[in-house]
Amino acid sequence: MRKLMYIFLISFIAFTASSQNIIQRPKIVVGIVVDQMRWDYLYRYYNRYLEDGGFKRLLNQGFSCENTLIPYTPTITACGHTSIYTGSIPAIDGITGNEWWDYSLSQLVYCTGDDNTKTIGSNTDAGQMSPQNLLVTTIGDELKLATNFRSKVIGIALKDRAAILPAGHSANGAYWYDDKTGDWITSSYYMNDLPKWLKDLNAKKMVDQYFSQDWNTLYPLNTYVQSAPDEEPYEYSPFGSKSFPYNLKQFVGKNYGLLPVTPYGTSFTFEMAKAAINGEQLGADSITDILTISLSTPDYVGHSFGPNSVEAEDDFLRLDKDLGDFLKFLDKQIGKGDYLVFLSADHGVAHVPAFLKEHKIPAGSVGGEKITDEINKLLKDKFNISKLAIGIMNYQVYLNRVAINAAHLNKDTVYKYVIDYLLQQPGISRAFPLEALNGITLNNKIRTAMENGYYPPRSGDIQLILQPQWIEGFETKGTTHGVWNPYDAHIPLVWYGWNIHTGKTNREVYMTDIAATIAAMLHIQMPSGSVGHVIEEATNK
Repeated sequence: MRKLMYIFLISFIAFTASSQNIIQRPKIVVGIVVDQMRWDYLYRYYNRYLEDGGFKRLLNQGFSCENTLIPYTPTITACGHTSIYTGSIPAIDGITGNEWWDYSLSQLVYCTGDDNTKTIGSNTDAGQMSPQNLLVTTIGDELKLATNFRSKVIGIALKDRAAILPAGHSANGAYWYDDKTGDWITSSYYMNDLPKWLKDLNAKKMVDQYFSQDWNTLYPLNTYVQSAPDEEPYEYSPFGSKSFPYNLKQFVGKNYGLLPVTPYGTSFTFEMAKAAINGEQLGADSITDILTISLSTPDYVGHSFGPNSVEAEDDFLRLDKDLGDFLKFLDKQIGKGDYLVFLSADHGVAHVPAFLKEHKIPAGSVGGEKITDEINKLLKDKFNISKLAIGIMNYQVYLNRVAINAAHLNKDTVYKYVIDYLLQQPGISRAFPLEALNGITLNNKIRTAMENGYYPPRSGDIQLILQPQWIEGFETKGTTHGVWNPYDAHIPLVWYGWNIHTGKTNREVYMTDIAATIAAMLHIQMPSGSVGHVIEEATNK
């Protein structure tokens, strides 16, 4: 008997010692990226967030990097989602905008467009997408490489680019919303048929159920003291009426493109995430999985109504509730402490210029299409050649290099005419050739942001820097983002769950540090284009 007990004791000690040497990882990493969330939204509505909601739980039980910045321009969706999961910058990863003029192809390119694929899940062309334009690996790619492709990686977002680019090249699936059908779809790049769990979700026609609820404020309208009056002339009216409550029943069975402009877009995204976790058995074993979730609705609401609107406030109050419910789902499905969550954003947003002017803050809008037309007229008068300017995208002027070379024009002379014109326009602070960036006198932070965003085959020829509070487009209503200023580049970053300290840091960190930190926590290689650093104070080790 003693011999048996001795053998058991030795075996137990050996097992305990060996288990301590096993690399510890969470069951699942869940990235939640809120599309168009300024850092200050964590606190602007803090007193109204639910005690058992998402934001207070993350802030009070997690670790917040209070001074997280985007280190490049343009600060827009495709670039942001790519940088978070690659730790890279447009100058390296090649994603220089949502779209760009590709000089090697001499055509306009959408960041995730791929004509060699077909839609899976509907009869539209909304699924002709892939990550083919992404030049580097993601943290999901690296996890799959590290586990010999036993890990599962899934990307989910209403926007195709926000599902595809975070998930990476080797993802098991990326799913996005088809606004023509109201269903979740994917691309033949990933699979030849939707999984049964997703077909079952689509069969519920949840969009019609959401529309049938209409959209009224979560609380009495007079309590929304953090917002401007409900009806403002500089807000769009996507639902017909100009103020709450919004009649959405009129869109049942049609106009599915309006769902993302309502808080129900966030609710639907979380329902999709839950279905994916259950259907794919994510986090169900000892092999770590990754789920990337992008909440696209705040971007649609913010562009349409502005960040100081009742609509934006109500959207975030409802997002907080949905986020809290999702964390409770993870507690039950995966196990509290067994999952790692981070919440961040792809960019912030500027206030609506008309709103700022009401309060005597200088602001304005620069019309990109109008300026392009005037540049082309100017160059036609000078050189007798039409359409030498392709357009303004990503705060850069794209010139027709082929036409300039064919006409044997002096490139610097063309640049000078364009720049002289641009510098006379209201709201434009600087204009200079991107290839001469290092010879321009600029604040170092701004120069670095421009350098980090510059990938010559996909970037423009002349960089624009707008005056603070000025935006491009949205001349009379709505607002946008894309520049280096803090309102666009200061984003939240909160860590929660497995191996995370409770606390915060005001140390300046960057969007590019997220992937490096996850890689260190998982003991895997950083993505191939990563330039980030590990945020060591966030972890327990």
